[in-house]
Amino acid sequence: MELVSRQDPRLREVVWFAVCCRALTLLLQALFNLLIPDHAADAFSPPSLSEPGLWDLLVERLLGGLSHWDAAHFLFIAERGYLYEHNCAFFPLYPLSLRAVAEGALWPLQWLLRLRSRLLLSAVLLNSLFSVLAAAALYKLGCVVLRCYRVAFLAAVLFSVSPANVFMAAAYSESMFAFLAFSAMWQLEKGQSWLSGLLFSLASGVRANGLINAGFFLYSRGKCLALQLQVGSGSVRKLPPLWKQLLSVASSAVLMCVGIFLPFALFQYYAYVRFCGPGTGLEQAVPKPLLQLALDKGYRLAAINGVKPSWCSQRFPVVYSYIQDTYWNVGFLRYFELRQIPNFLLALPVTLLGSWAAWTYILANPRHCLTLGLERRKSEEEGKPRAGFCCPAVFVYVVHATVLLAFGFFCMHVQVLTRFLGSSSPILYWFSAHLLREYEPLLWSEGTDNQTAAPRSEKSLLGKSPGACGKGTSENPVVRLLMNCRLITPLSKCILGFFLSYWLLGLILHCNFLPWT
Repeated sequence: MELVSRQDPRLREVVWFAVCCRALTLLLQALFNLLIPDHAADAFSPPSLSEPGLWDLLVERLLGGLSHWDAAHFLFIAERGYLYEHNCAFFPLYPLSLRAVAEGALWPLQWLLRLRSRLLLSAVLLNSLFSVLAAAALYKLGCVVLRCYRVAFLAAVLFSVSPANVFMAAAYSESMFAFLAFSAMWQLEKGQSWLSGLLFSLASGVRANGLINAGFFLYSRGKCLALQLQVGSGSVRKLPPLWKQLLSVASSAVLMCVGIFLPFALFQYYAYVRFCGPGTGLEQAVPKPLLQLALDKGYRLAAINGVKPSWCSQRFPVVYSYIQDTYWNVGFLRYFELRQIPNFLLALPVTLLGSWAAWTYILANPRHCLTLGLERRKSEEEGKPRAGFCCPAVFVYVVHATVLLAFGFFCMHVQVLTRFLGSSSPILYWFSAHLLREYEPLLWSEGTDNQTAAPRSEKSLLGKSPGACGKGTSENPVVRLLMNCRLITPLSKCILGFFLSYWLLGLILHCNFLPWT
């Protein structure tokens, strides 16, 4: 799976810009962590069980801002395992990766750093790597789906200054999930179904919303079957019988869905055995400070004194949904309270952007949306599909992003919507790049020789072929816009303002235990 190619200067620029942005992020969070005292937040904060050394204090001083909020759960799981019941809301692949790096690549540092410090350092290294690879995978995916190098290039560059940036840097699983999800989508578009299924399966071991990605494979197989059934009469003899086609589609769909759901099912089984099985005297092996924390905060340990949690007796004992319901009060319309208005305002930009993207696509492709993209089009028969954000291939990604947006808005803590969409769907970046390319005059001059800098209507954009979209240059368009920030349009200022302000505010607030989760 080749992500970085010496033959593509745009991809090299994407990688270089992602590395620079990650370095700047780490530098700024260290600066803000030094200058601003941490807020005393009522969040999960397990006590330290060993005295930190000089190097541990240095690591904490420089990188401690990346270990707050949910990051504390991931680091604790990587160090102690799933000790408390509510830790099971965080899936195992990311903390397992942290432990592997801490005990493997960073093993020589064990004489200088305790395990907790090596885990934090592992998180920084892994997330830096995954965020850069995710940007490269997003660029590759954009080139295949959008058939427009310029929009794909700009979208990948925007990903490096994502409004969810702080969560890509902190000890969260967003970077790892974005890399796996974007890579799986790219491989599926290339026709590498089994590799795509493997990556989707790994993604579902990182975050629960990875299960929704099964829809990409189901749609891909269903669309192939629907298009085959619509071929001309002259090609009917070349196709296998209908029952064989249905059997092939059904069997491959079942196998892939089983593979994608398997990590989730195995983790739920592990939680059931650990918290619902017979007591093993585990409480005797738990250090007293951690036992005291459980008593003080009401955290449930594994089957102490034979008392089992209520979810163990359910017909389908799924600990994940129980934790979301009991510990975080996640459910339909539960967050719709007057005191949550600030959090809804925080999620307003990404909600508007996601809704605008869906509306734009529906207006541009009403028939395509009504037929779910399962109707063979003349442009496809002629081998000249449209390019850009409104091309037919984007349909399934718009549906995916819209489902995530609706579910997050109505059923989740709405303030997480920005990182939820920003790490799961390319639509946030594709549509932002589309708007900048369509309405920003400073970027019009980057077209091909036969393209003028005149304003372009929506109809002219939709009618372009992949070649007319142009390869453009490897000059960074975001840097170009920032260097000419006084000349850009109000829409461009709003888009870049959203990305950069959330990028900076997230570092200031999240890294000092202020409410930015």
